Amino acid sequence: MKYTQSFPAFNNCFQDTKSVFRHLSNEELELIPQEQAPDFYKRGEIIYSEGSRINGFYYVMKGIIKIYKTGFDGKEQIIRFAQAGDIMGFRSTISNELACTTSRAIEDSYICFVPGDIVKQFVKINGNFAMELLQIACKELGEANDYITDIAQKTVRERLAEVLIHLKMEFGLDNENFLQISLTREELANIVGTATESVIRLLSEFKQDKHIEIHGRRIKILNEKVLLKISNLPY
Repeated sequence: MKYTQSFPAFNNCFQDTKSVFRHLSNEELELIPQEQAPDFYKRGEIIYSEGSRINGFYYVMKGIIKIYKTGFDGKEQIIRFAQAGDIMGFRSTISNELACTTSRAIEDSYICFVPGDIVKQFVKINGNFAMELLQIACKELGEANDYITDIAQKTVRERLAEVLIHLKMEFGLDNENFLQISLTREELANIVGTATESVIRLLSEFKQDKHIEIHGRRIKILNEKVLLKISNLPY
């Protein structure tokens, strides 16, 4: 369920200089309906569901969204996360297909929506906008290929170390040097692609070996060099 709330700091959803919308002219931006405030989603609420027809972009103004597929056994497989400045649902919009993933807020979030017909108009008339969409799609495809390789060739221990490194790189650290993103053990397992029990055991091992520090769901990386070595990442 979505809620519309007044949020004065976000009067214009699309002025972020880091987003794909930076390529649009003022005249093009005026084509986007902006008469209502961003939609507010509480932690745990679904923005769109797999198999639904969404017909538009979702632009994250604030918050973190997990994007996942659901297996035949009901288990989630987290594909990626979206945070401020990211877009969701664009592939289904451009291809006229049903949504192939579900997106759910993992913290309170503000989301703007751009109708599909307007998105397609921008693709046709603005080459820089279309090129960045293509680059985003290629990046996501590359990440999917890397994940397939990891599942096939890396151990669960290696994949968990890699996930912790990537979470630090993608979301950064808070003022106490804990990962900025807070995930449940189940969510970590759904990224790694393993059972929750395995992640709990490996986190305990990493903690005992002083590679990480854990306070509830908060994780601090103490020895990044060792985790890099365990993960077999190339950097």
